[in-house]
Amino acid sequence: MGEIASGLLSGERHSEWEAVERRILLASGGFSSLGIGANDAVALLLRNDPVFLEASHAVLRLGAYAVPINWHFRANEVGYVLRDCASRVLIVHSDLLPLVASAVPADVTLLQVETPAEIRRAFGVADSAACVPVGALAWNRWVEQQQPTTVPALPLAESMIYTSGTTGVPKGVRRMRPTAAQAVSMTALRTAIYGMEPGMRSIVPGPLYHSAPNSFALRAARLGGLLVLMPRFDAEEFLALVERHRISHAFMVPTMFVRLLNLPEGVRRRYDVSSLRCIVHAAAPCPIEIKRRMIEWWGPVLLEFYGGTESGPVTVCSSAEWLERPGTVGRVVANAVVKAIAEDGSEAAPGAAGELFMRIADYPDFTYQNRPEDRAAVERHGLITLGDVGYFDAAGYLYLCDRKRDMIISGGVNIYPAEIEAALHRLPGIADCAVFGIPDAEFGETVMAVLQLVEGAAFSAENVREQLRPHLAGYKIPRRIEVSATLPREDSGKIMKRALRAPYWEGTGRRI
Repeated sequence: MGEIASGLLSGERHSEWEAVERRILLASGGFSSLGIGANDAVALLLRNDPVFLEASHAVLRLGAYAVPINWHFRANEVGYVLRDCASRVLIVHSDLLPLVASAVPADVTLLQVETPAEIRRAFGVADSAACVPVGALAWNRWVEQQQPTTVPALPLAESMIYTSGTTGVPKGVRRMRPTAAQAVSMTALRTAIYGMEPGMRSIVPGPLYHSAPNSFALRAARLGGLLVLMPRFDAEEFLALVERHRISHAFMVPTMFVRLLNLPEGVRRRYDVSSLRCIVHAAAPCPIEIKRRMIEWWGPVLLEFYGGTESGPVTVCSSAEWLERPGTVGRVVANAVVKAIAEDGSEAAPGAAGELFMRIADYPDFTYQNRPEDRAAVERHGLITLGDVGYFDAAGYLYLCDRKRDMIISGGVNIYPAEIEAALHRLPGIADCAVFGIPDAEFGETVMAVLQLVEGAAFSAENVREQLRPHLAGYKIPRRIEVSATLPREDSGKIMKRALRAPYWEGTGRRI
């Protein structure tokens, strides 16, 4: 395949934007014929595929909600989301449909997408089109049979993302449809946060069912240029795609940086990454040493933001700012308010940690689908919280300590795992780590660390403690340290601490 000037690329499949827009209009007309209109929901159970973007845009232009579903979900989890959002349609890859069909409500129209070759290769799955349940419609055939919509597009809403949550079932973040003025403001903010520019050559290596990659890809598709979708992240393949297509922009998570840096130096040097102009990262804290090494390798092209599905991006930090203040997630963006609130309800002084409450002035409000009580619980005085704890320095730069619900309380003392994890990341031989609280008869909870070691590294729990003691107060030193070959992660890059923590709390009759 020669050099591609523009369009949407996945594996060997390439479409010019004119062809993509034609299919969006056809699909939008088709959804209208199925009765989909403003505020309805259409669910997508798809891996990274051009169809994901076609369908999402077709739904959103009708004022309806595209609802991406994590394709890792089991049938009962998929069924829960479909019922909760009252989806009228499910668009699903053919290899996934037989696995979840039993949980799909009878009144949901099934549109199956033949699993493309690049996805079958990436995930080692067979083409299961022949196993599709009776009554399911073939996406491509269905789209081509439709009449293109002639109705003007409504102001583009956000996809309804279901948060992974820390307990219970996922919550659907249903943002209100923006006014025309809000839509302009949202687009300007996201474009700035993502460093976007017309004609950029971008790549999306993260799953589109997550909030930030979803938002990045939907907006990149409206700017023209080249957009490359990776079915799944592979470190060397990513570098090869950057070189081959002269990629300038990407959205990534810190886990991807770790995997890139774990490549042999000879492999990393093999690829030309000089085309990179803006690499946006968020979704999980990035260890200081990892980010420093990435900037040394790629140059000052990393742009970090902090925010969440509910809040939108509320801070931004350039590479230059981060190098001056390692560990910061930047300063508050224009038209936003972020406050660190202490336990007594007062605003924390600079340097003092507090729960973070925030709001972007021109951002449309949201609710949790069918859970107004949960929505009310995250608001205080007009600001909302994501459950994160952080502090501002004297210059207004924000630093995250941890998530409040991730906090360990040992002997009445609050301990923030992120601080301990940051110290562990600085030790030689430790590739990654997770710190959490486990039951303790005397102190209520005590600190545990699970380490993933660099291949060939020696391990001694006491040696780790000795190296930590100069940097952490004694009560923060993990009492229990274990080694695991890998740490369980979501596709977003976040470590699944619940999976690590849960076995230690079984049978105790409590969670904290």
